[in-house]
Amino acid sequence: MYRDMKTEHRDAKPDPQSASTVEAYLADHPDFFLGRDALLSRLHLTHPDSGEAISLIERQVLLLREDNERLSAQLRELLEVARDNEQLTERLHHLTLSLIDAATFEEVVDVLEDVLHDHFRADAVELRLFSALELEQQLANESQSGKPAEAAKFREFLERGSPLCGHLGAEQLAFLFSTLADAIGSAALIPVRGEGIVGVLAIGSRDPERFHAGMGTHFLSRLGDIVSRTLQVVSVPGA
Repeated sequence: MYRDMKTEHRDAKPDPQSASTVEAYLADHPDFFLGRDALLSRLHLTHPDSGEAISLIERQVLLLREDNERLSAQLRELLEVARDNEQLTERLHHLTLSLIDAATFEEVVDVLEDVLHDHFRADAVELRLFSALELEQQLANESQSGKPAEAAKFREFLERGSPLCGHLGAEQLAFLFSTLADAIGSAALIPVRGEGIVGVLAIGSRDPERFHAGMGTHFLSRLGDIVSRTLQVVSVPGA
């Protein structure tokens, strides 16, 4: 029986081991196709979108174009991040200069409220402080009475000493934001520590996605350091 050897050869499934050998050889000899134009003209690949056959060179051009688009997108993303970071740095610089001029605790609070509202899209700003002695007393009373103290609601946060972003419980929101608690969708908590005091700088937003657990907190940590240092040179009520 006559068999079409070309058709049979074309329809045969490639041996995976042989395919791997060819792939390894071509990887080790990237210049293999130089001077083999006739072979190149017979090689065709399937276009990933249309399914039509394209030449190897066309496929290479397509891959290079895709790589270029991917790198361009990454560059745009990096530039956008750089612009955002530059804006944050400028805003933090402005806040720092404003806090330097604050001479009292009330002025510190006013500066934080004004700048964070106007330049950082905060819907609510609260600074809650405890003297070190007050904190110890509250925690001691809690252990005796079994009732949670105000400061104890943030015990883990204060002990950890790093910013926290996301959604808060109803009791925490009520303690921090008082009458605005029901309007707060997400919040950033920043630990504040001065000589003899500990506390929380709370920034609230109506947007549930404004502050979330996955966001970076480097800027918030720097903000906490600046506020903590400022409080060391002003008169803090009750401290």
